[in-house]
Amino acid sequence: MKEIKAFIHRNRAADVIRALKSAGFSNLSVVDVKGMLAALDERERGYSIELGQESIIEVKLELVCEDESRAAEAVRLIQDNARTGQPEAGWIYISEIQAALPIADH
Repeated sequence: MKEIKAFIHRNRAADVIRALKSAGFSNLSVVDVKGMLAALDERERGYSIELGQESIIEVKLELVCEDESRAAEAVRLIQDNARTGQPEAGWIYISEIQAALPIADH
């Protein structure tokens, strides 16, 4: 199993999520985070007192894939739909999952 974490611009999140869901990916978490991607424009730019520097609100997508081929498909969909026209529009990280355990009532 693979875990994919992608950090993308907020204005690209809806297209990425739509593409993933259309391809059958359903276990997706989406979280707003403060990040250091280059702002697309002045509206996206902000200053974080906690970080002590400029930051933007990015979206972190988390997705678990059953196997290598599904992970590759998810990465391709994220790359294709998260583009902004900038040389660097975000980052995708892929990790191996050692175990996946349900939380259930006993």
